[in-house]
Amino acid sequence: MSDTGKGPDRVGDGTRAVRAGLPEPVKHEPTLPGPVFAAHFHLPGEVTGPYAYGRDDNPTWTLLERAIGELEAPGQDDVETLVFASGMAAISSVLFSQLRAGDAVVLPSDGYQALPLVRAQLEAYGIEVRTAPTGGDAQLEVLDGARLLWIESPSNPGLDVCDIRRLARAAHAQGALVAVDNTLATPLGQRPLELGADFSVASGTKQLTGHGDLLLGYVTGRDAEAMAAVRRWRKIVGAISGPMEAWLAHRSIATLQLRADRQNATALAVAEALRQRPEISGLRHPGLPEDPAHKVAAQQMRRYGCVVSFTLPTRARAERFLEALHLVEDATSFGGVRSTAERRGRWGGDPVPEGFIRMSVGAEDPEDLVADVLRALDESAD
Repeated sequence: MSDTGKGPDRVGDGTRAVRAGLPEPVKHEPTLPGPVFAAHFHLPGEVTGPYAYGRDDNPTWTLLERAIGELEAPGQDDVETLVFASGMAAISSVLFSQLRAGDAVVLPSDGYQALPLVRAQLEAYGIEVRTAPTGGDAQLEVLDGARLLWIESPSNPGLDVCDIRRLARAAHAQGALVAVDNTLATPLGQRPLELGADFSVASGTKQLTGHGDLLLGYVTGRDAEAMAAVRRWRKIVGAISGPMEAWLAHRSIATLQLRADRQNATALAVAEALRQRPEISGLRHPGLPEDPAHKVAAQQMRRYGCVVSFTLPTRARAERFLEALHLVEDATSFGGVRSTAERRGRWGGDPVPEGFIRMSVGAEDPEDLVADVLRALDESAD
């Protein structure tokens, strides 16, 4: 990034995303080297250097990890990023590397629907699990004596937001570590380490890479000892990204700012159109001025995300609506360039009404997408 003529902490998001993690230019070499497929590396004599065995490190990971670190903590050389095979692998690496039997951890009660599975496993290991909602900074009420506070803001799928700075200060005052699931926001939406967190954790499957064609997770942190434990956990369980996935992720990050700006703006346009519809209830998007999360979100987020959630009166109406859509795929996940939506209650595990819809806004023309959503609402009416 030295060729931008400005320090890496002062360039724009687009410049940073395009150039993040690139190696120094070498004549006749590609600007982004291709994936390195290797289970082992030449290693005569004593074990020295970064690359010895494919479960420990890979040059393709190194470039991707550097790129993500530059997005999560621009201009800061004291952070480390580790990539994983999936978002859940990254989440598990922090929880299980930092917690021991007898510790207490605070999780969001309204977070990602796999967290109840994580809770059961933590409790089986003798770890006390406390939960509270994201909104209203309610996790503060159950923080006393905890070893780790896990924040998900905005929460998935309800899109509540908490004051990360406030929670991090309170947790650190009690000697607790703080991890923030930054999946929905991406580093272009908020930077948890700057807000006081010890770990920023995310599923790179979603908007970070944005094409719905790979699974990836990552952990970024500043504390060397804590990150060494995360790295050791990755080595033990072998939850590593394949080099092709890592290369695709790095390639895709170059368009993150373009995708995020388009998707975030269109998500707000969709939300504004939905708030005019009488059959819609529980409409949430942090970018709406009247949204309960907007005031806090505006203080800590630079972009509000591409997800809109709302509730239709019945399960049947929600299913008719999804079937009537032409430009929106009925699929799970979020953050991709093609819009998706689903009736979230079909999975179980999320405390949402039967007619609850989570919609991920893609890169289609805003006018086309809004028209498609409104037409589907009309066609799905009783």
